[in-house]
Amino acid sequence: MKFQLFVLPTIPGSLEDRERLRPIGRNRERYQAMLEEVRQLAVIADEAGFDCFSTTDHHFHSEGYEASVAPLILYADLAARTKRISFAPLAIVLPANNPIRVAEEMAVLDHLTKGRVHAGFARGYQQRWVNVLGQNVPVEAAPMDGSDVDKHNRRVHEECVDIIYKAWKSELLQYDGEFYQVPYPYEGGVHGWPAADWTRKYGAPGEIDDDGVIRGVSVIPAPYQEPYPGAFQPFSVSESTIRHTAKVGVTPIILIAHPPEFRRLCELYQDVAAENGRNLGLGQGVGAFRGVAFGDTEQEAVDLLERTNYFGFQVYFSGFGFWEAFRLPGDEKKYPKDPYTPLPPEEWTLDRFRKTKYGIAGTVDQVKREIEALAGIHGGDGELEWFSWFFDQGLMPLDEAKRQIELFAEHIIPEFR
Repeated sequence: MKFQLFVLPTIPGSLEDRERLRPIGRNRERYQAMLEEVRQLAVIADEAGFDCFSTTDHHFHSEGYEASVAPLILYADLAARTKRISFAPLAIVLPANNPIRVAEEMAVLDHLTKGRVHAGFARGYQQRWVNVLGQNVPVEAAPMDGSDVDKHNRRVHEECVDIIYKAWKSELLQYDGEFYQVPYPYEGGVHGWPAADWTRKYGAPGEIDDDGVIRGVSVIPAPYQEPYPGAFQPFSVSESTIRHTAKVGVTPIILIAHPPEFRRLCELYQDVAAENGRNLGLGQGVGAFRGVAFGDTEQEAVDLLERTNYFGFQVYFSGFGFWEAFRLPGDEKKYPKDPYTPLPPEEWTLDRFRKTKYGIAGTVDQVKREIEALAGIHGGDGELEWFSWFFDQGLMPLDEAKRQIELFAEHIIPEFR
């Protein structure tokens, strides 16, 4: 099994600090403190044997939680401080970005790190910033409810993914899509290119025609990895996502945690991959996303989980519908999906957090047993490829954060490597 350390990242501070220093996201000293914490944790994770370090891609978080506005720039800094660990955005929100610029910047980072990069692409669900940065497409955040806004966002996202892979694979990119054209305009081409002779002699074949009109572009550089970096898709909860990732060879990082449902999604991925010519073992090409807390006693670990990962889901992620990933058998009768009836706040409990097997808290031995069951895909006949730890940097003292990673490195990674 491979191990991924995922942080948001978060500007350190208490709730009182956040109120007193609002907007703490613009506080220079606290932002520097966050960078130093992330740097130290990345170095420790590298030395501890983690395979991948990941963050989100979000904007305008004045509150200082999920303050991750430029992950690829951050990874360039972290890569220079580490030796072997790879980096993966979970994930670049494509509808609010220019896909060709994403292709370029990821390829440059791939070269700077000599292949220590994974791709990660998402549709975007936070309207505060997706609606602002996506206004020129235009596109809005995806409510993932089957609405026209949701369907439009999906079409934009899938076209962006298509463009990125074509840009990575092809010496000459030509594209006539619903939202993007390359060149622009596609039919007429780009006229008035003053360096026509230069491009005709030294540029990509077909880039310019006999009349000096640009008919395509060559996106440079090609990625360092051949043919391109592998990719993750976070945080998967739906069958449609599992089917799509299995079809195209992307690794889903699955948030659904209840053992029977998690196993069912792994089996679905395996079946769809086989239909598309990829014969995989159960769990191969799949990642699980979990919160973990260690303690000298189970209660000590549960207390830590409650004030870190659970706290984040309560005050923040709950508003975006993430508790729907923590449904249990019997919920369908009380809270049916058709018509859609979400879990109400009284169901957002720490007990549910743990019963679904998302929140893993206990002594070293207790955590080890939980991960052992997950590694075998809750049946012993599978072999999970990726374990992604949602690590709450910024919500615990740095010394405690280091201790948690060291315990994981000493007792978990060697057991399941």
